[in-house]
Amino acid sequence: MKNIQILDTVAIIHPVSLERLTLVEPEQFGIEGLPSGQVGTVVEVYEQDGKHYLVEFSDHQGREYAMAILQEDELLVLHYELQVA
Repeated sequence: MKNIQILDTVAIIHPVSLERLTLVEPEQFGIEGLPSGQVGTVVEVYEQDGKHYLVEFSDHQGREYAMAILQEDELLVLHYELQVA
């Protein structure tokens, strides 16, 4: 169990197709999906029918360009400080 929480920084393990994304400004960013390794922030945790996570993806200026609801096994939590395994 990964124990993913709100505001965790995560990376997606596998590509996420356009059909699964909510695009904020499709004409501005023009993406066709997100590649594996794309980094986002968990902004909501849904616990109905198992855990699902609303992940927000934004650029270097903090402008959100997409959101997706993802499952735990699609995410890798990133750590900035040493975590003892």
